[in-house]
Amino acid sequence: MTRQDEYSGNIHKEACMIKKYIFSISLSLLSFIPLLAFAAASADAPRMSKEELRNRLGDKDIVVIDVRTGYDWDKSASKIRGAVREDPQDVATWAKKYIKEKTIVLYCA
Repeated sequence: MTRQDEYSGNIHKEACMIKKYIFSISLSLLSFIPLLAFAAASADAPRMSKEELRNRLGDKDIVVIDVRTGYDWDKSASKIRGAVREDPQDVATWAKKYIKEKTIVLYCA
């Protein structure tokens, strides 16, 4: 193998490594798109203060849904009385069962 062949082989390896690196970065950036979409959607959602929620607890037109993970929910000593626990990973399944005309409050902390 000549030095020229060795040099060409090294350049080819470096080019492949750079392509893999760029692909990895691109893939990582693409994984953030759903997160950005969720953040944009949640920015448009109306907010309710703790005080407002406290005053509306027991109102028949409000549904409080606890969307903490199972572990966080199990370990928490703080739960809103009357709240319904739903799996945050399965929104598509349970979201349909709540009446859209009601005020839906989701909380996770």
